[in-house]
Amino acid sequence: MRPAVSVRQVATAIVLTGMSTEVLGAGFAIQEQSASSLGNAFAGGAAIAQDATTTYFNPAGLTRLPDNQLAAGVHFIRPHLQFTNNGTVNLLGQPVSGGDGGDAGSTIPVPDLYYSHRINGRTVVAVGINAPFGLKTEYDAGWVGRYQAIKTELKTVNINPSIAYKVNAHLSVGAGLDAQYAKADLTQAVDYAGICTAATLQAGGNPAGCLALPEGTASVSGDDWSYGFNLGLLYELDSATRFGAAYRSSVSHTLSGNASFTNAPAMFTAQGQFVPTQVHANIKLPDVLSVSAYHDVNTRWAVMGDVTWTHWSRFQQLAIDYASNQNPSITDENWKNTLRYSIGANYRYNSRWLFRGGVAYDQTPIPDPQHRTPRIPGNNRTWLAVGMHYQASPALALDAGYAHLFISPTSMDHQDIHAAQPGGGGTISGTYDSNVNIFSAQATWSF
Repeated sequence: MRPAVSVRQVATAIVLTGMSTEVLGAGFAIQEQSASSLGNAFAGGAAIAQDATTTYFNPAGLTRLPDNQLAAGVHFIRPHLQFTNNGTVNLLGQPVSGGDGGDAGSTIPVPDLYYSHRINGRTVVAVGINAPFGLKTEYDAGWVGRYQAIKTELKTVNINPSIAYKVNAHLSVGAGLDAQYAKADLTQAVDYAGICTAATLQAGGNPAGCLALPEGTASVSGDDWSYGFNLGLLYELDSATRFGAAYRSSVSHTLSGNASFTNAPAMFTAQGQFVPTQVHANIKLPDVLSVSAYHDVNTRWAVMGDVTWTHWSRFQQLAIDYASNQNPSITDENWKNTLRYSIGANYRYNSRWLFRGGVAYDQTPIPDPQHRTPRIPGNNRTWLAVGMHYQASPALALDAGYAHLFISPTSMDHQDIHAAQPGGGGTISGTYDSNVNIFSAQATWSF
């Protein structure tokens, strides 16, 4: 018996909804935009205004820079993600074969570049090039969660021209435009036998012919350019104390690209299922608001703090459309808004050396194990960071930082289809042992 409508519904629900789920997961924010600020766990980011990297954290801080600057940095982000299976089943409720996937984390080099130019005593312009969102995870091809994810990679490039104006001795304002490019590549396995069996049973047929169907692989890729803006205020109470507030707008992307499948049986492709096709997905990345403070205690010590709010609740549901004969897939996300708290301190040893430290607590937007996916198995994180600054010459400064992120115990119990779809779905259940190490370096030239 050749299933018809049920194949479309089950195939769309199981495979393609899984893809759209993970496009959302790829909206993982990268805080690492300044090696000089990493050592403080980014505490005081909107108020410290220590070099041209303030272009990203608060453009109003550009008015504090005494001259033109070029800052170039790179951050090596190394997540460790080790899954332990605890009862993963396919869409028929049967245990899935395979291992735990190995270490799914991959080292991600994230570069950034900032240039500021003083026009006059009140006005400074700048441009920053950075990557505000990104992710790479990759599991062993035959792992137990392969029907949900194998490889996930998101790359973004953000070009951010900015301007700052010093209103008076205390207040500066800043604004910038964000031109952002995003590209996503996703792969996962396809359980053709399970999809065929579920559809055939639902239609009242005999699924014996489904059991010999092979597994396949689904790949989806897409990219887009889009635009946003950022605003900032800096208030200097006196020479030792200042406060900053900065806002980065949401950026809406419509990713356009292609989907392809391997080993697709003719019983599916004849109906326009699992065939190469164009895809489109709308993704709205969150807006962010930061409030920071900085204070020089004396000539050697300084303290700083920050609270950052991220509007992740924009991700309530995600739909992805296919140009082939497949229904749009819908995924409930129900992400929540988050807060990030950080405090830090600097110690100036002498005119050349400065040492930094900081701690932060970073909330996860994922509301529960049911909405956590193997592409983004995130949870609450605690940062411990250290760093140093070396003034090599009046024109050249070198910064380095290191942070270790402790991630709370992470459980997953994710069913990979929308509840309204027929046919049931597989569930990946287990726990993650996770942490992240970050190494950053930066050179800043003043001229």
